[in-house]
Amino acid sequence: MKNLLRTILQLWFMLISVLPAKAQGFEDVYKMFQESKVLNDHFYGFSLYDISTNTYVMNINSDKHFTPASNTKMYTSYAALELLGDSIPGLEYIERGDSLLIWGTGDPTFLHNRLDTRVVYNFLKNTDKRIFVVPGTMKNKPFAHGWAMEDFEAYYQPEISTFPIYGNVVTFRQKGDNYLTTSPICFQSALAFLSEPKSGDFELTRSFHANTFWMSKKPIPRGYVNEVPFIYSDSLFTQLLADSLKKNVTLLSYKKPHNTKILYSGSTRNLIREMMLPSDNFIAEQFLMMCSWKQFGQFDTYLVRDWMKNNFYKFFSDEVAIFDGSGLSSYNKVTPRDNVDLLILLKNKVPSERERFHLFAAGGVDGTLKRTYDKDLGEPFVFAKTGTITSVYNQSGYLVTRKGNRLAFSFMNNNYIDDKASAIRKEMAKIITYIRQTY
Repeated sequence: MKNLLRTILQLWFMLISVLPAKAQGFEDVYKMFQESKVLNDHFYGFSLYDISTNTYVMNINSDKHFTPASNTKMYTSYAALELLGDSIPGLEYIERGDSLLIWGTGDPTFLHNRLDTRVVYNFLKNTDKRIFVVPGTMKNKPFAHGWAMEDFEAYYQPEISTFPIYGNVVTFRQKGDNYLTTSPICFQSALAFLSEPKSGDFELTRSFHANTFWMSKKPIPRGYVNEVPFIYSDSLFTQLLADSLKKNVTLLSYKKPHNTKILYSGSTRNLIREMMLPSDNFIAEQFLMMCSWKQFGQFDTYLVRDWMKNNFYKFFSDEVAIFDGSGLSSYNKVTPRDNVDLLILLKNKVPSERERFHLFAAGGVDGTLKRTYDKDLGEPFVFAKTGTITSVYNQSGYLVTRKGNRLAFSFMNNNYIDDKASAIRKEMAKIITYIRQTY
């Protein structure tokens, strides 16, 4: 069956690669690109594909490689749909007499302040057996290749791990005058004042080498909330789990038997939406960890990327180079045509337009496109994934025109001065809205 699928994919991508790149009637849109002062001072690419006729209608630099930033999460979404099925594996376990042995699956939702379904927590809380945590072996590093080292304490770059807990971050909240509370509570004792008061605004930092946090003596802004990644370890996880369950939990080295059971924690598609709309990097990386665990029985996300390349990406219009699941890595490189190829795969994987569009931010409605587009005729018409890092802004997704045409598009911008991002975003929205209203 897989060989047949690969053959079909190869024939499909060979077909669309020779279809005309420019359809009659889009000359006015080409002119908008050519005359745009905003776009023509940096490197951009655009690909527009008519889904109903299986035809490219526009291509500008569509075969050139760009840094995709969080457009990478579309690739992660497809891998999750292919390899995880309908449900998220929350826990692997086995019972031995009066003992419960547990293994992580990479599930990012456990005790997460927004995502936790309490399925795994309630299972562990209600058991009358002694709990033993068996650590998994992770071949990945806590940070992926190409991540910025100086972002180690940024909320958007938590460490990758085999059994995440609390989103692998400490949440700090302002309470009272110049006082912060921490969640988990055990980190309260790890918070101290900076030894020397600093000028400027209030500051919260973490040591590079330890879970030690410092706050400046400046007044804490009212309503202040911040998430700072902690340095993960199996012993810290065991401590946090014991504190949350109010039970003794023991770390144990034990060879995993073949007859373990799986406890599922939630819906794969629901978690994809939670990743895609706010562009959550942590969920994206852990999706690849879960895919690796499910497909290969180990935590090595490069096996997932190789598997996706050999089964899907090698049939794409151009070479796909992906080094992480979130798009934080500047090593990632894809073309606009690659993104369109992926959008077609997603359409085939999730044929229901309503369900597929639900996985993307809707322009003028939610997610990272809420303020980028206005509704047209009272309805959203763009359902897309953004991608934003320094000097990068991309949008790739689906466009519904007033005439009812369904289009897949990828609009990529790289190598501009970063303070021009807002102007580029507005110019993109103007062009996409014009296509919506004209075609």
